[in-house]
Amino acid sequence: MTDREAPLLEARGVSHYYGARLGCRDVSFSLWPGEVLAIVGESGSGKTTLLNCLAASLPPTAGTVAYRMRDGVSRDLASLSKAERRFLMRTDWGFVHQNPADGLRMTVSAGANVGERLMAIGERHYGDIRQSAIGWLERVEVPADRVDDDPRGFSGGMRQRLQIARNLVTAPRLVFMDEPTGGLDVSVQARLLDLIRALVADLGMAAIVVTHDLAVARLLSHRMMVMKGGVVVEEGLTDRVLDDPQAPYTQLLVSSILQV
Repeated sequence: MTDREAPLLEARGVSHYYGARLGCRDVSFSLWPGEVLAIVGESGSGKTTLLNCLAASLPPTAGTVAYRMRDGVSRDLASLSKAERRFLMRTDWGFVHQNPADGLRMTVSAGANVGERLMAIGERHYGDIRQSAIGWLERVEVPADRVDDDPRGFSGGMRQRLQIARNLVTAPRLVFMDEPTGGLDVSVQARLLDLIRALVADLGMAAIVVTHDLAVARLLSHRMMVMKGGVVVEEGLTDRVLDDPQAPYTQLLVSSILQV
């Protein structure tokens, strides 16, 4: 089996409970290299709980999540040490938060935010790190002359673009995105979505995108899962699910968008 034929991430029977309250239950799927999966649903549907289980920031109550490392060996994330998980998150993975402040160091410069990720993979030459940081700022439409400014002076959209640069500079194989355009003005959302779509395609990375917005799912994803009450009620190719929804809840979601 070649590298492109083997799943990058596999979830099997993933469940999480907060005490007696259900977060998500019995979720299974495989994610392939270069594939973008959208997880959609209303607030409280379990999509963010599932994302956190997949990203190893929340331990599943039951089930397993396995990730295929760069050496080709699949590892159960629960078997990794804290140091191994931290290294994975700083190099092979990215995580784009809805609130950019959760994914940035707000008191250091834009350049330092990007450069820290490069240092995590062994870069040590200051000049090279700075040039790479400037290159990535320009790539995400942050002016190069803002490289020494800290993110507290940036707009919300610019902070989000900086967070994307920070996550993608190490060429991760998998990026988790939690409502990446939430809270932004519509015009800013549109530009950001175009940027994300282009970068994901250019870098050939896989992504898991949590969103309540079906338009975001259609634009970014190849495949989607619809969640309600902590369980997956429908899944399939994005265009098929949105153009011919089978589950009553998915039909309701799609029809509500069409009526807006």
